[in-house]
Amino acid sequence: MRKLNKFHFKKVMTERLSNFKVTDRHSFIEFIELLLEDYRKDRKSWQNKDLDHFLEAIGRYANDIQGYYDNTNKNVNADQPSWQVFADILKGSKIYE
Repeated sequence: MRKLNKFHFKKVMTERLSNFKVTDRHSFIEFIELLLEDYRKDRKSWQNKDLDHFLEAIGRYANDIQGYYDNTNKNVNADQPSWQVFADILKGSKIYE
């Protein structure tokens, strides 16, 4: 298997995280593993690098996520919990201020 340089890894990982569909508990677990790999290999791209800041961002992003869905024309009601909504909150929390 070909080793990816840092720039290529970041691009590939961003695309994988952005396009990953979480439909059930098992795919949520796969998503968490992918998110952890991103953190371990590209920690510098994370705004919230420690647990304290990450948990704060989760709370803020969970509050604001409906705006993200509305602004990106996604037909998602964040008040109806799903594995995908949980994954979107975690994904957004890595960079949310």
